[in-house]
Amino acid sequence: MTLLDHKDAPAEAPPGPTPPTGIAAWLRDLGLGVRFAAGGGREGWVRTVLTAVGVGLGVALLLTAASAPHLLQERSARSQARAESAVPGGPDARAKKSDTSVLRVNAETEYRGRTVEGWLMRADGTRPVVPPGIARFPGADEMVVSPALKELLDSSEGSLLRERLPYRITGTIADSGLVSPGDLVYYAGSATLTPASGGHRIAGYGNPGEGEEMPPVLIVLIIMICVVLLVPVAIFIVTAVRFGGDRRDRRLAALRLVGTDIRMTRRIAAGEAVFGALLGLLTGVVLFLVGRRFVGHIEMWNVSVFPSDLVPDLRLTALVVVAVPLTAMVVTLAALRSVVIEPLGVVRGGRDRGRRFWWRLVMPVAGLAVLGMTGKVDEFSPVNPYPIAGGAVLVLVGLALLLPWLVEACVNRLHGGPVPWQLATRRLQLSSGAASRAVSGITVAVAGAVALQMLFAAVGDEFNRMTGQDPSRAQFYTFSEKVTPEAAARTIEEFKATKGVEAVIGKVEVYVTRPSKYAEDDLQPTTSLIVGDCGTLRELARIDSCEDGDTFVVHPRNDKELSDWVDQTARKGKEVEIGNAPGGKTMRWTLPADSPTVVARHDPLGEDSWGIMATTGAIDPSTLPGATTQSQIRVDESVEDVAEYVRNTAARLDPAMRVASLKSVARDEKYASVQRGLQVGATATLLLIAAAMLVAQLEQLRERKRLLSVLVAFGTRRSTLAWSVLWQTAVPVVIGLTVAVAGGLGLGATLIAMLDKEVTDWWLFLPMTGVGAALILLVTLVSLPPLWRMMRPDGLRTE
Repeated sequence: MTLLDHKDAPAEAPPGPTPPTGIAAWLRDLGLGVRFAAGGGREGWVRTVLTAVGVGLGVALLLTAASAPHLLQERSARSQARAESAVPGGPDARAKKSDTSVLRVNAETEYRGRTVEGWLMRADGTRPVVPPGIARFPGADEMVVSPALKELLDSSEGSLLRERLPYRITGTIADSGLVSPGDLVYYAGSATLTPASGGHRIAGYGNPGEGEEMPPVLIVLIIMICVVLLVPVAIFIVTAVRFGGDRRDRRLAALRLVGTDIRMTRRIAAGEAVFGALLGLLTGVVLFLVGRRFVGHIEMWNVSVFPSDLVPDLRLTALVVVAVPLTAMVVTLAALRSVVIEPLGVVRGGRDRGRRFWWRLVMPVAGLAVLGMTGKVDEFSPVNPYPIAGGAVLVLVGLALLLPWLVEACVNRLHGGPVPWQLATRRLQLSSGAASRAVSGITVAVAGAVALQMLFAAVGDEFNRMTGQDPSRAQFYTFSEKVTPEAAARTIEEFKATKGVEAVIGKVEVYVTRPSKYAEDDLQPTTSLIVGDCGTLRELARIDSCEDGDTFVVHPRNDKELSDWVDQTARKGKEVEIGNAPGGKTMRWTLPADSPTVVARHDPLGEDSWGIMATTGAIDPSTLPGATTQSQIRVDESVEDVAEYVRNTAARLDPAMRVASLKSVARDEKYASVQRGLQVGATATLLLIAAAMLVAQLEQLRERKRLLSVLVAFGTRRSTLAWSVLWQTAVPVVIGLTVAVAGGLGLGATLIAMLDKEVTDWWLFLPMTGVGAALILLVTLVSLPPLWRMMRPDGLRTE
């Protein structure tokens, strides 16, 4: 027995606290990741800030998209509030005169390609109704204007428009009376407006009306626009949360060294990403709120919005708030599955085999299959948006998944070449994943844009109709119901004297009937009487010889029955009754017996006129009761602002005279509205693409700061490194654009087949590839200054 045998056995240590498991372990590890991200020093905060900026840009755009329902609702409500209230009794019913009723006439005009909405108004009593946003009914020769119109009229740019609107400005229209802040609107008072001069009576404002149903083709277009604009945003967010991967992985290796297992390490990394995503959420909200304050001063494609209209939908906002950090966590955990993190180092891309191709092809093929099984879209069946949106999302996301495999497969086969090319290809071979992630957003955006352009081109003919008008013979058409002795005689001469006008086809037209007594149910022979000079009549009928004082009987072309109807009224040597409006003034006039019979011809409007045609020497147009004045005007288009001179002349003759441009093709307004929405959204998305690519480029340069400094120290020229940066950006983008073109053409062709249309143009991808090339150059140029700073010798310092 020894002394050791009598030594007391050491007491057992008390059991320590049980480590958390399940959700508690997840929360602990995520919290540790947040603490590491927040306390990671300057380098950690640089990565976090870059992540926050990338995520914030996407969140700001998502919040803007979430505001679309409220925006459209508010714009529609304001538009309906300023519309004339419906009168009981149907659309043809007239409001009765009262102390609150108002006579008004539409005096809309156009100025340098922008519509100027306007109305001339005259009160019937002492308490006239006023439109929304108007404090006081304008008196005679006074007008109330929108702020944008007032700014235009006060500027030198609006001098020609000021001549057209010679009223004294007495106030501005409040926001409640405008659809958007950029609206050009005015309400002017008149002391001479009457029903005879075109005025119609209204009892009030506010007509909710029933919105017209959207055609199925436009519904498909709107669905695709939403998908094409929002899917790249989601991909940008996914890309942003993976910034700084190499530096983060080295920090995680240190965690493995102090005893964390692989699952805990990955959860800590996810916590760092969640912290960056949460900061990105906050950044996005700040960007959205700040941008909303200035959005009223921004106008794109003649579209602007009030800041108060940008209110995100609560459900969509909640979805964004939950989805962004959750996406950051899931993407980080998925990315780290392919990274070997050991206590002594990190092996990224340590697998022996390359990326697998087969599973990446499943998603786009499945998307095309979903679209193919949706069936034909026709005007008789409701459109189900979910399979269309789901199929398009699968295709676009599938293209983003295909891109890393293609980039890796292509760059691994690149060898040799100049030094910048070798530097670029070698860098891409070492980390092709980062390069493909940086351009995945532009790939998806271009693919969606190509599909949309194909879709617009295929269905465009359905919303564009041939008018039959001939802009080569006349460029403008005017119409007025106001025919006074002065206006009727001066209209043509005034237009002829207008600067830039080459020729005028001006006519005064009135209905004439065969005078007789008819029973109430009898069909009274009726035709038209057109008065103009010989030049005008030759444009309207095939006349060989014409002198002032001549008259003609004009038959329609190739219509014997209608010609006989004209002859029943236009009896040579017999009287006709001019002006057949119920209760209106009439007059008798005898058609000369020697009036020749001629055949009508198309006028520049693409219309035929027939009946009786007379020169101004045969009948005074100012004496015709109930006549209308029309002019078709040919101008010298090389004269600057010639259109404004024509409209100014029309406004002097009659403020309510309508002036329209002659076009060979007319476009449906709903289709045009959808197209404008696409242009605005595409502009915002392209700006986001450029910003996201720049942030990704700066992050990659920051990660290679020491390497760049070493290359410069060994004598590498800065121009060589600059060219290598260009090739590092260009090669993945070229591959991405190739994928985008192929995927976009396939998606577009599938959608066109679904609409039972035919592809009209397979080369619409060329402009979009040009945009992609421009973005490459832009990002490279903007990243050059940071590149020069990172190549300084102090980049060799390390701890």
